[in-house]
Amino acid sequence: MTSSAPAAVLWDMDGTLVDTEPFWMAAETPLVERFGGTWTHAQALGMVGLALEDSARLLQNAGVPWGVDEIIAHLTDEVLRQLAVHGVPFRPGAREMLADLRRAGVRTALVTMSMRRMALSIVDLIDFPAFDVVVAGDDVERPKPHPDPYLQAAQSLGVDIASAVAIEDSPNGLRSAIASGAVTLGVPLMVSLDGVGAHALWPTLEGRGAADLAALHAEHAPTLTDVSNPQEKR
Repeated sequence: MTSSAPAAVLWDMDGTLVDTEPFWMAAETPLVERFGGTWTHAQALGMVGLALEDSARLLQNAGVPWGVDEIIAHLTDEVLRQLAVHGVPFRPGAREMLADLRRAGVRTALVTMSMRRMALSIVDLIDFPAFDVVVAGDDVERPKPHPDPYLQAAQSLGVDIASAVAIEDSPNGLRSAIASGAVTLGVPLMVSLDGVGAHALWPTLEGRGAADLAALHAEHAPTLTDVSNPQEKR
């Protein structure tokens, strides 16, 4: 890789690496209906990219009388069950880009608000060593949209966050990545990312590779002056 290549690429999971959002929605609706409530598609879309604790509280507001931890465990179990039946639905081009990054020697992290047991289950189904680090929802005190998950991933990898590219599919996830200082790439799936502030929006990862991410990083990474003299920027 050239000197302009990112030191690391930080991947969101649900909706970015794998298209599991329909599985989450399929778990939410019957749970709400079990207790006599209704759950609309618009409400389900509003959950995309939220921390599981926040999602659980919304489900409580919709009439689910369980505690937050119980709701999270139930949803996680249901999504894992669907993955076991249907397999892992990788988003177009995601697996290929990840493999290209590994061949190029770029470090990678998975940064997800799903539980670690789910993240590791998906990582285990990838047929090559895909990630150096996994940061999951139960690994951080402050979830997305706080910058903490991405900062923790960069620290675990031993890289400066400004030298990393973060890939996200949701506004909440992008806000986390932007706040961390990473170069951010949005690849929308179920909700629009217009106006959130990503450095770039691509309609798909299909046909893209490590060289494309290197070019993106070279174009948008802060210069040495930007980092050492932030007061010069307004």
